[in-house]
Amino acid sequence: MNQSLIEKILDYAVSHGGDFAEVFYEDTEKSDILLFGEKILNCSSGRERGVGIRIFSGLQSTYLHTSDCSEKGIFQLMSSWNGGKGTIPRESFSVDRKTGKGQKHFWEKAGMERKLEMMRRGICAGKDTDSAITQMRAKYIDMDQWVTIANTEGVFARDHRMKTRLHLTAYAEADGECQTSYVGPGAMKGFEFYDQIDVEAYARKAAMSAKALLHAKPCPTGRMPVVIGNGFGGLFFHEACGHSLEASSVAKNASEFCGKIGEKVASEKVTLIDDGSMEGHWGSLGIDDEGESVRKNVLIEHGVLKGYMIDRLNGQRMQMEPTGSARRENYRFAPTSRMTNTYIAPGDDSVEKIIGGVEHGIYVKSINAGSVLPSTGEFNFNTSETFLIEHGEITVPVHSATLIGTGGDILKKVDMVGTDYEIGQGFCYAASGALYISAGQPTVRVSEMTVGGDAS
Repeated sequence: MNQSLIEKILDYAVSHGGDFAEVFYEDTEKSDILLFGEKILNCSSGRERGVGIRIFSGLQSTYLHTSDCSEKGIFQLMSSWNGGKGTIPRESFSVDRKTGKGQKHFWEKAGMERKLEMMRRGICAGKDTDSAITQMRAKYIDMDQWVTIANTEGVFARDHRMKTRLHLTAYAEADGECQTSYVGPGAMKGFEFYDQIDVEAYARKAAMSAKALLHAKPCPTGRMPVVIGNGFGGLFFHEACGHSLEASSVAKNASEFCGKIGEKVASEKVTLIDDGSMEGHWGSLGIDDEGESVRKNVLIEHGVLKGYMIDRLNGQRMQMEPTGSARRENYRFAPTSRMTNTYIAPGDDSVEKIIGGVEHGIYVKSINAGSVLPSTGEFNFNTSETFLIEHGEITVPVHSATLIGTGGDILKKVDMVGTDYEIGQGFCYAASGALYISAGQPTVRVSEMTVGGDAS
């Protein structure tokens, strides 16, 4: 979309009663391949272009979008909105005001055969790991997105975002019982990512985890210590408190953390960070979806609440500045505050000490999914790979459990944080669509939590 058309759109918006307007244009290519064993179940690719136009009148927002990027199509769409006669002038563009880091990269693309060869290597490695592995599934996705963002305050910015991810699922079976486990490495990189990781090692990891879950025992129920493993165990804090720190909740006074900046809301062991600027990470961007520079936002530091993740509209409602945290799935969605790469910073406790201090509890290696009510902080999670801790040792696998509590309560009960920091990749589904996010942490111990198991 050329600059001249963007200027016409913004001029129309402010001359018809808008006091702020924004244009988001994207041109995106995606591909998706699914292998089950040797069988190709899906192989698709496509390209999509579209534009989203957002107009503010005070604290009210109107959002329009279309895949017709012609001038005629856009102004036909805009004719449905009229806020009256406008008097606020539009600022001239400063083209280099905010520039996405992605433009500095030259990411590698690959054809179908190279993608399939890489996926088949993973499938073969997983199957060969153990006789209990009966099948492997591989799903590959990539996205090549170019965006242009401009607004009436002089922002004119472009960003190039390449994402790729491989999702490997192992199926283990013995004596009529079947268990599954998966890994899903991804990055803000091109196909060169698969030369930088060991695909076969990831496949073997999924296979061994699936086998370990065979013949799992019933999971205990009640209040007990819970140790959450490093890496994507960080999804626990993403859900338990991350959403409650997004301005989309705080601005509505629908968060347990409203009005608590500067107060102690967690154990001093907890430092929680959201950082969309981490080089090459799955949840990273060059600029956010409002054209703001992404940055490292320290949300909680040694237990003290330092800030929120803030988008432009909710920032106006809160009378606070944006933090580069506005995100959207694509042009069909208006942006709002969302997480990027969210993690608990490393502590100084050894994993051996963390586990060794638990007489009876559970070790959660991975979490399937969770949900939270930001206004109260109430959450529940379904665990995936779960093990019993007995007399300071991880012993046997147990069935999946449900973890129940409130974010504010659990944050205060974090009594140990390890040194073994890792970060994992996933998706987050909320008001502005499905987003690429990372969640990470070292091994973390919560001194007491409600566990819903199936033991009688």
